[in-house]
Amino acid sequence: MTTAQTTKPKRQRTLSGKVVSNKMDKTIVVLVERRVKHPVLGKIIMRSAKYKAHDETNQYNEGDTVEIAEGRPISRSKSWTATRLIEAARVI
Repeated sequence: MTTAQTTKPKRQRTLSGKVVSNKMDKTIVVLVERRVKHPVLGKIIMRSAKYKAHDETNQYNEGDTVEIAEGRPISRSKSWTATRLIEAARVI
């Protein structure tokens, strides 16, 4: 057996969030919100971060909820890849 077969694959970090922009080619911007407890007040507050994610087929639209996975850097600001659609945006 070689060392590649004996080592376990590294667990990939995944996040889920809402697509806020799909204006770039093969790139979406995903807003990920998380709830944290304030260290002094003890109140639950929302923290948010935006991640640029690779979308090879340009299939995700604004308002969609998607899951993104971390990978190797694709460009200077893009090291996440959109893996699946959780919920499509509701059209009014």
